[in-house]
Amino acid sequence: MGIETSKGYKQVIKWLKSDRRKPFKFQTDAWQYYAEGYSGLVNAPTGFGKTYSLFLAVVIDELNRRASAGTKKHTGGLKLIWITPLRSLAKDLARAMTVVCNEMELGWSVGVRNGDTAQSEKLKQKKQMPDVLIITPESMHLLLAQKSTFNYFSELQCIVADEWHELIGSKRGVMAELAISRIKGLLYEQHPERLLRIWGISATIGNMEQALDVLVPYADLLKVIVTADIEKKITIKSILPDHIDMLPWAGHLGHKLAPKLLPVIYASKTTLIFTNTRGQAELWYQTLLATDENLAGQLAIHHGSIDHELRNWIEDALHSGILKAVVCTSSLDLGVDFKPVDTVVQIGSPKGVARFLQRAGRSGHSPFETSKIYFLPTHALELVEAAAIKEAARTQNIESREPMVMVFDTLVQYLVTLAVGDGFDDEVIFNEVRQTYAFRELLPEEWNWIMQFITTGGDSLTAYNEFSKVERVEGRWKVTSRQIAMRHRLSIGTIVSDPMMKVKFLSGGFIGMIEESFISKMKPGNSFTLAGRVLEFIMIKDMMVIVKKSKQKQAVNPSWMGGRISLTANLGSVLRKKYNETLDKKHGDEELDFILPLFERQARVSHVPKHNEFLIEMIETRDGFHFFGYPFEGRQVHEIMAALIAYRLAKIKPITFSIAMNDYGFELLSEQPIPLDEANVKSIFSPVNLADDIVSSINATEMARRKFRDIACISGLVFQGYPGKYVANKHLQSSAALFFNVFSDYDKHNLLLRQAYDEAFYQQIEEPRLAAALHRIQASEIVIVRTDRYTPLCFPIKVDSLRDNMSSEELSQRIVRMTAEAEKKNARRKNDH
Repeated sequence: MGIETSKGYKQVIKWLKSDRRKPFKFQTDAWQYYAEGYSGLVNAPTGFGKTYSLFLAVVIDELNRRASAGTKKHTGGLKLIWITPLRSLAKDLARAMTVVCNEMELGWSVGVRNGDTAQSEKLKQKKQMPDVLIITPESMHLLLAQKSTFNYFSELQCIVADEWHELIGSKRGVMAELAISRIKGLLYEQHPERLLRIWGISATIGNMEQALDVLVPYADLLKVIVTADIEKKITIKSILPDHIDMLPWAGHLGHKLAPKLLPVIYASKTTLIFTNTRGQAELWYQTLLATDENLAGQLAIHHGSIDHELRNWIEDALHSGILKAVVCTSSLDLGVDFKPVDTVVQIGSPKGVARFLQRAGRSGHSPFETSKIYFLPTHALELVEAAAIKEAARTQNIESREPMVMVFDTLVQYLVTLAVGDGFDDEVIFNEVRQTYAFRELLPEEWNWIMQFITTGGDSLTAYNEFSKVERVEGRWKVTSRQIAMRHRLSIGTIVSDPMMKVKFLSGGFIGMIEESFISKMKPGNSFTLAGRVLEFIMIKDMMVIVKKSKQKQAVNPSWMGGRISLTANLGSVLRKKYNETLDKKHGDEELDFILPLFERQARVSHVPKHNEFLIEMIETRDGFHFFGYPFEGRQVHEIMAALIAYRLAKIKPITFSIAMNDYGFELLSEQPIPLDEANVKSIFSPVNLADDIVSSINATEMARRKFRDIACISGLVFQGYPGKYVANKHLQSSAALFFNVFSDYDKHNLLLRQAYDEAFYQQIEEPRLAAALHRIQASEIVIVRTDRYTPLCFPIKVDSLRDNMSSEELSQRIVRMTAEAEKKNARRKNDH
């Protein structure tokens, strides 16, 4: 039966018409599938009402249920769990859903539960759950860690995972999978006849079918992907300087183009200016204010380390259109659109097509408005990336998000969470866990190892009582120690970062958070920037960073961990194609026309690689002998490839290298000639014996040891500390290293140890992508160019290698000198001809 004849559908259509709206086909398709009992995934462009496609499906179902029961009253209890990856999304979602509930006279309450939720609100929820609960994966697990959890879900109809593409490639996604499996199991125990629907909302990704399988892996559920047959119009425009020489070859953050950004800001109601890192956001906020003082009071800064009250104010000011522009990071990537935002600016390469399109969708709120996004390059070669992104967006060449599997640290944490709550039956939970995508290959012997680990600490830790966390009580596995339970609740989650310290004015008032490793290098009197303010460090008191306003105009910019994102494989592939097109002039890209003089210079002094070529530059300068290679595979792959090539060259003759890399290529620098030529280059870049050579070249044990720190924290081996009394990073590292050594020596089959090596190889080393790159190089024609000067292509890599050892002032002077030397050599060469 078509849903159109139902009473609930008619009521919803009437409500939409009152606001001069009508549903899109993908929305009515979702409502129909929901009514037929399907689970699934909704995929539609930003701004077209993905939230309504599922929220109104649940509303229609509820209205129909009431109509068939002949009542307008509703029963209390939780009907809908809405999982969201970001806390900042929750408030907007709650606001939109509350409006629907009030105007449709549903009588439903909408609650939010995350790290920002007040304790009083959590207690209220404990007594009476709201009808709709908007929650993060971490808070779902905290809910499962409470007693009598099963009472919460008896009325549950549906679980929705919002922005599923953001969760799927992380351990937070695995947390969501596990929580859904337990809630589904609890519901089945109480109401075997009840159908729980599981839905997701996702932006376009390359592996949509797999994303659905991860979210809904259950054979007993019908499932479907609902895709909108509408396209969001996106205009992508690059902000170009007056002349190519205005853009540096490398080494800057695009500040020279700040005056070019002002007309864009003033021509728009509100502009979101995205940067890739928090540090870059702080710098750009200061730069824009220094460029135009009239922006004071109209410009704000938003990122994850700013105090949540200030973030809330900024989000409200965006809604009401008070602000002219906001400099932000991925903290504003997702969520309900801000109506006044009509323009988005991306500063520097976004490193991926999906991320760029997600950010573009923040502008042009109405479905048929065009989203406008400007690309502001930070150096000349990023203009090629702009052309590559345009083409990838046009052809929908969008990255896949690979799901995480067999992450034992997350499973260990989950089992202790259940034991802290109502306890668990190991046979029941084993079967539930085996049904999830993440653990579908879990073997009985691996499960037995995990059970032994949480009950005794495993073979190597049996002698220590603190690792015997879980015990059998009346047929169920439970945590009976109050201290273990409290410490575990404080540790729930899979995001392990440097301990964060609150920053507070001496006179009172919080500003935000800063990482301990950054602040530990500061001396009293030193200044740094945070939340757009220049602050003077006074002291650390009670684990608070006490500051006052600084009189200095400029200060040290804080760095946060995870600052550098690597180029995706998709974008790298299109980038190689665009490099190929620049000199051919068969493209129609204004960016490539603009950058042509730089490519002509590259062609004069070296070579511009074609799509079927791999370029190597051998350059001798007074610094030594340089080897530059250009695979265009992203910083992360280049880091390992450089170490691998250095190891293989050192086998030919004893030689030491310093290594540098960026997203385009890598550099090996030595004091002696490098033993590479046309005869041995193919064998040096061979994929043969790759795994063994990687282990020999990069100290895989050390990389696994670093990964193990996070695994030790997530699995509860190492306690990160109480709020306000976090364990110092170096102590966490040394404790984790101790466990790593013990397991390596005495417990070779430890699953957490195995996971550390797996994560090092497949995430950090990206071995499959490295192997694919080497196979491609083998099939390419290798061009070796020998010269005595830096080229436009190698210059950014060279600058990156200097950045870590120099202050910004020294670096800029060195760049000027290197550029001048290159120009002189170029001029001499012209004269010689």
